[in-house]
Amino acid sequence: MSLMKSVACTNPGQLEIRQVDRPVRGDAEVRVRIRRIGICGTDFHIFEGKHPFLAYPRVMGHELAAEIIETAPGSAFAVGEHVIINPYLSCGACRACRTGKPNCCTGIAVLGVHRDGGMCEEISLPEHNLVRSEGLPLDACATVEFLAIGAHAVRRGGVSADDRVLVAGAGPIGLGVAIFARLAGAEVSILDLDPGRLEEACRIAAGCQPIRAGDGAEAEVNRLTGGDGFDAVFDATGNLASIQSGFTRVAHGGRYVLVSVVNETVAFSDPEFHKREMSLIGSRNATSEDFRTVIAALKAGKIPLERIITHRTDFDRVIEDLPRWAHDKTGLIKAMITLD
Repeated sequence: MSLMKSVACTNPGQLEIRQVDRPVRGDAEVRVRIRRIGICGTDFHIFEGKHPFLAYPRVMGHELAAEIIETAPGSAFAVGEHVIINPYLSCGACRACRTGKPNCCTGIAVLGVHRDGGMCEEISLPEHNLVRSEGLPLDACATVEFLAIGAHAVRRGGVSADDRVLVAGAGPIGLGVAIFARLAGAEVSILDLDPGRLEEACRIAAGCQPIRAGDGAEAEVNRLTGGDGFDAVFDATGNLASIQSGFTRVAHGGRYVLVSVVNETVAFSDPEFHKREMSLIGSRNATSEDFRTVIAALKAGKIPLERIITHRTDFDRVIEDLPRWAHDKTGLIKAMITLD
């Protein structure tokens, strides 16, 4: 079998291009050629050694658009077809899987995290992890997964047009939450430390109110909500202090949705929690329903990808570009690797 290239993070702060055997397709699998790879906060955390669920070395990459190059007889997919990759490999047998929640499978293996991912030329995957592109361009296909995380969080939070919503964190995941909260008709505010990123996020998720994190943030929260707090608060910062401070911003009877994860213990005041009768909700990954929601929004032109994809690189240059972007995110929303 001939060799292909992959990009491996061998240790924190170390990337290298490796030559590896091309994948062999399993009986229930489809072999695909990777065409687009989105770089997300998870990849930067892996590079920096900050991810809590990972062992090195690891081939990163889970935001993937691909082209089918080999299928099993009787497959529902055709060679040459463009597909979106659902990177959440689930067991299909645990309680979560049996109740329609493979996104939180007890034995989940996420591409690029628990097992080697798609930052390579080819990969072989179970057919049920392929999602039809519905005619979306390759760039759009590679954004579906990260946007689906936001769509899933909004669905978990039960957001409606009657809600005032706060999203803490204006990175790509927080941006996805804000976009789908706005599409649900909610009044949305975004909280972030970086004024440039905050301003751009509010433009992309049109009609959002910016709140600059810092000394004046609580006064602004009170001003916007008349002192009541927000009906739904989402944390997408990956920062322990931010997560803990978010409890006080939830309205009585409201919901707090933790989208980000930290490798630490989250503490909060039980009396404050109980007097609000607050719902505390975890939101992990996404499901097929959320992928369909995102695809429909992209097809309807409701998501301005031209503003979201800000940086591009190719397979050879990524080992220089990714470390640089990890430390200098000026103007960066979503970086994309192109393989043509």
